[in-house]
Amino acid sequence: TSIAAGRIAGLSLVGMRELMSLLGDPQQDIPVIHITGTNGKGTVAAMVTSLLQASGLTVGTYTSPHLRRVNERISRNGSEISDLDLAEVLSGIAAVEPLLAVQPSWFEVITAAAFRYFAEAPVDVAVIEVGLLGRLDATNVADAAVAVVTSIQGDHTDFAPGWELAVAGEKAGIIKAQSIAVIGEVDPDLAEVFVAEGPESLVRLGVDFAAVDDQVAIGGHLVDLQGVFGRYEQLFLPLHGAHQVANASIAVAAVESFFGTALDAEVVAEGFASLKLPGRFEVLRYGPLVVVDGAHNADALRASARTLEDEFAPAGTRIIVLGLLAGRDPDRSVAAVSELRPDLILCCSLDGSRGVSAAVLAAACAKRGIAHETVGDPASAIARALALAAEEDVVLITGSFRM
Repeated sequence: TSIAAGRIAGLSLVGMRELMSLLGDPQQDIPVIHITGTNGKGTVAAMVTSLLQASGLTVGTYTSPHLRRVNERISRNGSEISDLDLAEVLSGIAAVEPLLAVQPSWFEVITAAAFRYFAEAPVDVAVIEVGLLGRLDATNVADAAVAVVTSIQGDHTDFAPGWELAVAGEKAGIIKAQSIAVIGEVDPDLAEVFVAEGPESLVRLGVDFAAVDDQVAIGGHLVDLQGVFGRYEQLFLPLHGAHQVANASIAVAAVESFFGTALDAEVVAEGFASLKLPGRFEVLRYGPLVVVDGAHNADALRASARTLEDEFAPAGTRIIVLGLLAGRDPDRSVAAVSELRPDLILCCSLDGSRGVSAAVLAAACAKRGIAHETVGDPASAIARALALAAEEDVVLITGSFRM
């Protein structure tokens, strides 16, 4: 059954807490910057990691999903965990598993592995990305020094009346009494939900920190950011999309909050300059322009549309290769993709039971009168797109990180 805010029966932290206790509660051994949000949490985690490294700290980072192999989820100073180290931490978990009342899930095991690795490596700070919502996510056995909520948008929800409040309430669950809460793109009407968790302090995008200037530049953006404690000017952000500028502002506020002071301007410039974010509006080639973007819900797909229009404005044909995972509303997703003004959508099915069938996507396209083709799998759809695309055209591959 799908999990959604307000409909999460069966989720519990009891088993995860028992597992961590048997491992010696390694999540308590290191300070944690805990990051949730509908969109942007993976990007903010990468930015926070880069800024902390540029500040001279050894940083453990736990993110999801992985693009090529599971080791990507657990990294130390940007280097993914080795097969040997992963085997070692997993063996330690396997050793205590017979003592558990309930067998842990795959995500609980890999989360426990991350905490154990970071404690043993060791690292100075762990940057932990939430897997799903927040309050009952396996990562929430940690007590955040800084708790970040990047955004509240429509994902993992049934869109019933009050869904924004339900989503905000679940994400607010990562905020603990000793946390500094950093709140990003969230409706002001929801602010009290985060205040109610009783953080030590709380700062908000647009109130306590902000992006004050944003100019599109070759290969990214040139931005001025007003942080919680300092101002940072003429920073080059090597990423596409205005939404990434907001994410950069949130990341700076989170790291400032962790240190309790302004950051060195050169450290911020260095931290952003070294950013690499595979799968997030990543340009693979030009002539035709080929972009992969893991946008996996309607808001993220609309952000892709704005990015394509504002930063590339392609003159030629727009071909979209679309594949979705179950739990995403095909009609809402196709409505968002329509903002890309596609000339053709190639609908494909992702592997496994969690993929939405190409036929369902095709039906959603037909309902809106969008030209489309049904192509079985992503590889075939991409081959078809490249065969059709001329030099001035654009091919955008999107709908899920699984793509």
